[in-house]
Amino acid sequence: MRGVGDGGNVLVLVIMLLFEDTFCTGDLLPFTAVRSVLDLRMGILTFREKWERLLGVGAFSMGPLSSGPALAANLLPTRALAAMIHEEAGRGPLTQASVDRLIVHGRLIRYPWHLFQHNDEALLEDFRLLTAGRCSAPIHESVQAVEPENIFIEAGARLSHCLLNASTGPIYIGRNAEIMEGALIRGPFAACEGSTVKMGAKIYGATTLGPYCVAGGEIKNVVFLGYSNKGHDGYLGDAVIGEWCNLGAGTSASNVKNNAGIVQVYHPASGGYLPAGLKCGLLMGDYSRSAINTSFHTGTVTGISCNVFGDGPPPKYIPDFSWGQDGRVRYAWDKALRDIGNWKKMKGQAVREDELKALKHIFDQTL
Repeated sequence: MRGVGDGGNVLVLVIMLLFEDTFCTGDLLPFTAVRSVLDLRMGILTFREKWERLLGVGAFSMGPLSSGPALAANLLPTRALAAMIHEEAGRGPLTQASVDRLIVHGRLIRYPWHLFQHNDEALLEDFRLLTAGRCSAPIHESVQAVEPENIFIEAGARLSHCLLNASTGPIYIGRNAEIMEGALIRGPFAACEGSTVKMGAKIYGATTLGPYCVAGGEIKNVVFLGYSNKGHDGYLGDAVIGEWCNLGAGTSASNVKNNAGIVQVYHPASGGYLPAGLKCGLLMGDYSRSAINTSFHTGTVTGISCNVFGDGPPPKYIPDFSWGQDGRVRYAWDKALRDIGNWKKMKGQAVREDELKALKHIFDQTL
């Protein structure tokens, strides 16, 4: 801990370690296959962005447990938790015992379905964090707004002839995002920077559109991590969609079993199935896509870079780099890389060297 005097006040810099072990990373597959737990998005911000705003960029680091007092990287950052950390630091150097006491006051995001199950909490937390002391851009006169005091619009956002209902939770429209005419949005909801909600879309909370996503059709309680498209009709609920995914027109995913029973979801790290509650839709890993009119079973998991197409619903687990309907044919490396590059070009980007290395490692590990 380091304190700096400022007019009688003491500004405290908290030095804290965040760690992610193999259990944490494995439990959150497929979304941790290509990113750190800290780079998962929930609410409006990633875990890393939340900590940086709450504690400061230099207030935490990543490393092994032996390096000092540590919190699990999958502990959902909140203002209350940050205040407790500052309070503990104010009593003296942080110890593992003092940090451990904080865990009971936080929420661990252990499995992928926790991202959407607790997204309402994260949206409210991030909305307050990002908008405190700031003024929203004006709401266009053509927009029908319910409880406009719970709506925040960043500069450059474009909205026209849509309905924003913030009576059930706050609505955040990010910089340069667009909400097209006829869209119906019920909070809590976030459209992050550069994202687009298409004409006539019906979106229920708690839904997050990560940066540069496209959303259309009917969507409920879904977290899009970023750069992904569901631009057409079809239903998606209680789901998590990775980055650089595309759901073809008419794609729908069941989120409730016909017998209203507990949804069992494949757990890649153990090779078994775990209960995810009464509702769980599609969990789609990064760089994966579905053809038009694809129908996914309740609680389906697709791995990294899958091209899903064919007759009938695909199986409930589709391994990394699968080609076709049943997950038995492997996506050729050169074609997979070409197709990922083509999709990234559509949003003005290219495959980075670190992405290439991560994807090649996953491909080489795929049977």
